[in-house]
Parts: sequence; C-alpha cells; structure tokens
Amino acid sequence: MNEVQKQQQALAIAAVRCAARVCRSVQQRLVTAQTLEKKDRSPVTVADYASQAVVCAHLSQGFPGDPIIAEENADQLRQNEQAALRDAVADAVSTGLGRRVGHEQAMDWIDRGGAGGDVTSPSRFWTLDPIDGTKGFLRRQQYAVALALVENGQVVLGVLGCPNLTIAGEAGGMWVGARGQGTHVLRLWDEDEHQGQKVCVSPVTDPAQARFCESVESAHSSHGDADKIAHKLGITTPPVRMDSQAKYATVARGEASIYLRLPTQADYREKIWDHAAGEIVVTEAGGRVTDISGQPLRFTHGRILQVNRGIIATNGSVHDAVVGAVQHVLA
Repeated sequence: MNEVQKQQQALAIAAVRCAARVCRSVQQRLVTAQTLEKKDRSPVTVADYASQAVVCAHLSQGFPGDPIIAEENADQLRQNEQAALRDAVADAVSTGLGRRVGHEQAMDWIDRGGAGGDVTSPSRFWTLDPIDGTKGFLRRQQYAVALALVENGQVVLGVLGCPNLTIAGEAGGMWVGARGQGTHVLRLWDEDEHQGQKVCVSPVTDPAQARFCESVESAHSSHGDADKIAHKLGITTPPVRMDSQAKYATVARGEASIYLRLPTQADYREKIWDHAAGEIVVTEAGGRVTDISGQPLRFTHGRILQVNRGIIATNGSVHDAVVGAVQHVLA
C-alpha cells in the first residue's frame, strides 16, 4: 500500500468513526419510546444529515477535488420552515467535530455529496450512505455508515461502520476492505485502533450447509423467492435477518454464506451507496459479489447500478450454485 492509499484509508476510517459517533449520540438523545410509538422519523433525519456532513467535512479537507456521490442533499434543510431541524443538525455536527459549526457550513458539507447527477463515469469518486438501515436505527438494531472509494469503475476501498454489530463481545465494529489488502475488522469506538484483524468468509462448499443473511423488510428483497431458492439449494437453516450493509459484514466474517437482494420490481435498480462498501468488504474477505445473473457490479453510471439487477453476495465457493438457483426460481 503506497502513501496515498494509506492516507485514503486513514481518512475514511476517521470519517466513518466520527459519523458513527454522531449517529450513536443522536440515537441516544432523540430515539425514545414516544418517538417510536408515533413513528417519528425526525431522529434518523437529524442523524442522516449530520452523518453526511461530518464525512464530507473529512473528505473535503483531505481530498478537496474528489467528487462525492451520497444519498442526501440540503434542499429540505434550506426551507424556511425547517429552522428547528437546521439547529438540530448543526448541533449534531458540532458535537461530532468538537467545534462549533454554523448552519450554512453544515449544509454546504451535505451538498458536497450531490455529485453524480449528470456524471455518468467520473474516473474517481467517493460514495456514501450516511445511515444505511434507517428502520434498524430507529429500532436500535442494525444500521451502518458506508463509505467507498471508486476508481475507474472499480471499488478500491470500502469502510462499513456498524455500531451494533458485536466484535469480541462488544457492540461496535468497523470493516475495512482495500483492494489487494484483504478485509480487516476494527473496534469502532477505539480511536487508537487502525489495523485490526483480518477476516475471511466461511469455508462452506456445500450450498445445503450455507446460511442466508437477508433484509428484515420484505419490501427490500423478495422473501418468498428467497424461500424458494433456499429450498432449491437444500438449505434448512433459518436465515439471519438484519437491516443495512451489516449483512455484507456478516458474510465477510463467515457468520453467513449468502446474502440475496432480489428485485421486488422489474424496473428497480440499486443505488451505488447501498452496495459499494459492502462489495469490496466481502470480495477482499474471499467472497464474491455479482448481480442476480452473475455479472460483476458496474459502478460507472452515476448514482445507480444501471446495468445490474439485484445482488448476490456469497463466500465464493457456493456462488455459481446460488446464481443457478436464483435464475431457476426467477425464471
């Protein structure tokens, strides 16, 4: 790894750590029994904006010329009636960065994530999901901060901050995948840990012995089709269900061998920030990630995976069998 790559990785780790701290702080202060009862999404809205702002602040300082393709923009925050939301976001950003940040600065950082609207093939860009798994965040279950660097259409660095996934018995893990360097897991809240331990996918070679990891929400992936695919493969073990790209981390460390995101609409295409970091985390741990037809994911069409449909992530050994089962069921 050369010096620029080291700098990129160190900056990405610091940015995701900072964003995860912001998310945890907002969750602890604002997610209450009352907000859950009322299905009030305002806490995750504050955390989403603030997380994007602090990550873009880090990237703007370290790599000011790099485009960032992220999920949010500050259009809503700039509306006159959103003064309370602007205050809450600016406060969360200030807490995360340890210094006072004004509304305009926070919103400008959020809007740094607006690249990619008309850009179909930038040679180098970052892509960010500031909170992947918003319902998991509100339920105090699994969610992730997902940041990836793409060069010439290939993900070269991915960082998944998963505040509620446990490592060594403690909640809070960070999975870092770097092209040609493997995937390492770090303690998310330990500011002094930068290297971590290498992780590998499961050694399962018989698809019948594999375990699924799939979305909690059936709207995100067809659970009915997944059940048919499991039956086709002879899998009887119940699936692990969780929100967010934490599923990629679960496959990368061998606790599941298959993650499916099956299309629920014929014309739906996945967003790049939902899969870029997870793709390299699994791949560098020894696994394989493709679309449902077995084609590589192509990050060359702006904000969406235009030429891909659905996602299959596996430990690699069972991948071809899973692709075959998926094609059989969806046909």
